[in-house]
Amino acid sequence: MSPRHALPDDALPDHVHEERERAETLRHRLGLSRRRLFAATTGLAAAAAIPLAQPAAAGTRRVLIPPGKRGIILYTVRDAITRDPASTTSPSGFRRVLEALSAIGFRQVEFAGYRQHANAEGGASLDTVEGARLLRGWLDGNGLRAQGNHGFIPGSWPLTTADLDRFKQALEIANILGLEHMGTGADPTGSAYKADWDVAAEKWNALGAIARSAGIKLYTHNHDAAYAFLLDSGPPDEQGRPTRSSGIRKLEYFFRISDPRLVHFEMDIYWAHVAQYKHRTYTAPDGSTQTDVFDPLRTVRAQEKRFPLFHAKDGASNPAVPNGYDMVPFGTGDIDYRRFFSRLRNHGFHNPMYEQDNAPGADPAQSLQLAELSYRNMAALRG
Repeated sequence: MSPRHALPDDALPDHVHEERERAETLRHRLGLSRRRLFAATTGLAAAAAIPLAQPAAAGTRRVLIPPGKRGIILYTVRDAITRDPASTTSPSGFRRVLEALSAIGFRQVEFAGYRQHANAEGGASLDTVEGARLLRGWLDGNGLRAQGNHGFIPGSWPLTTADLDRFKQALEIANILGLEHMGTGADPTGSAYKADWDVAAEKWNALGAIARSAGIKLYTHNHDAAYAFLLDSGPPDEQGRPTRSSGIRKLEYFFRISDPRLVHFEMDIYWAHVAQYKHRTYTAPDGSTQTDVFDPLRTVRAQEKRFPLFHAKDGASNPAVPNGYDMVPFGTGDIDYRRFFSRLRNHGFHNPMYEQDNAPGADPAQSLQLAELSYRNMAALRG
């Protein structure tokens, strides 16, 4: 997909003018310049060179991400949350960053833990009942809804008493914050072997039942390795483990053996496309090499209600890097988000969270500037 160009002002529909007015208000409020950077790794230039995703003709297509579903995972702006408020005039700490995100237009956030700078209001850790009450007040005061958290998942199995108690405390905090979902940023297991995924499913079914009893949906988040091929057949290695694959991918096997009522998923759409690029062949039981190209959209459509959340992370195609993509702001890359969101069956059910791992940079305003740009592109997406 080639870079997109903004339409002339007189050809833009009303909603785009409204978003630009919101952006001007935000810049004045936060003292931001007009500069925009593409990404920390690319060093590209100013706002005039950064394209807004081109909208369809006014009134002809539906909004693909409804206003109330436009979210951000706070890992994207972790530099702002963790910096010392005494040393900067930029937003810092949870309270001020949530205010800034609300001013941009976001209505949902996903936490990535509850730590901030020690000098921020509330102190270093808000991972307590009291801290959660502070956070809930700031969310409500800014018209924000928290939809998830990449937080604590017990490492033990069977569960130790300490791990169980901590997991239950995490659920209590989630309920104070009003979360419908609680999860993790990791795969259920890093193993390639079927036996380990069987154990992971047993554990996650048990954790999901505990979460469900607390009114929370438990979810796991994918990286590309989860969509690599399961080792489940063929001649064993010296430790008796299988060395070949039947062709099923690891997480797809996990879909089958985990309880759909108890275990849910958050697809990171960027990492799913990395999997499409990287994990294309496997060694079949007969020793032949087979090709199977992963389709992220088809995977979601097969069980949409098990994917309540997405990471809407964009990538610019770059075959020179191992992953095949460079991370860039939402709407400025080559991942076809218009196709992805327009072909979902359950429009308005999913909660897309903008994420960009490399948004923080030398400019203290950069991650919030990229959040603003990405929000505008989310709002402009139609299909």
